[in-house]
Amino acid sequence: MFEEDAHNTGSFIFGPQFLASKLYQLSPLEDMTLAMSLLRPTPLYGDQQMLLEQTRVTKEKFGSVAKIYIVCEQDQVFKKEFYMSMIEGNPETEVKYIVDADHMPMFSKPQELFSYLQHIANTFY
Repeated sequence: MFEEDAHNTGSFIFGPQFLASKLYQLSPLEDMTLAMSLLRPTPLYGDQQMLLEQTRVTKEKFGSVAKIYIVCEQDQVFKKEFYMSMIEGNPETEVKYIVDADHMPMFSKPQELFSYLQHIANTFY
């Protein structure tokens, strides 16, 4: 899946098979190849529950900010349950879905992503 950082600093580097099967499985080959050449160590985040708790948006914690989720339905990195718990834990959100997008919609479905981002900018800002 991934390779641990050689310096054992609590980080990892995604391996080529993980990139091809989980992050860029629907993206053009050129984009995955470029990503592989730019890989750098990524910090480890622990379990998803801790991440959920730390990113919960409340009235006290930026509750006035519009919350819009763009869910990539073919994302192989985050489970659908993770996305849904983020959405359910932060009410008054708008959710957009990109059906055939992998974890990198800017490469796998750039037109759809841009369309949603433009809608968000025009609607909320």
